Amino acid sequence: MKTIHAIALALAFAGSGSPLGVARAEEPLQRTDLLKNDVDIPGRQVVQVRVDFAPGVLAARHSHPGEEVAYVLEGTLQYELQGRKPVVLTAGQSLFIPSGVVHSAKNVGSGKASELATYIVRKAQPLVEPAK
Repeated sequence: MKTIHAIALALAFAGSGSPLGVARAEEPLQRTDLLKNDVDIPGRQVVQVRVDFAPGVLAARHSHPGEEVAYVLEGTLQYELQGRKPVVLTAGQSLFIPSGVVHSAKNVGSGKASELATYIVRKAQPLVEPAK
């Protein structure tokens, strides 16, 4: 009976006209998956994600199972890559992050900041691995 109630509740939300994405838009850090596709490298795929940061929000230290190119769409983001000095990027600038390098990103501007993250990563592994 609980299963039926859970399904009914899920269907009610889905058909209510109340977009669930609205709640996500209010989160301090929002990831929106845009693209996932195989590439010509066996066992690899390209993944593209838009990441929106509220003012002052930090994407905690993490790594990826492949390379990342971060392109700042709007705002000001500070990136800290392990073993390197912090770098501040504004809209129109990009940064290459090597595979497995622990890094973080923080919105250091007064308004919203967004990046377009493009990854070439190993398949069947989590895209984001929190740093230990």
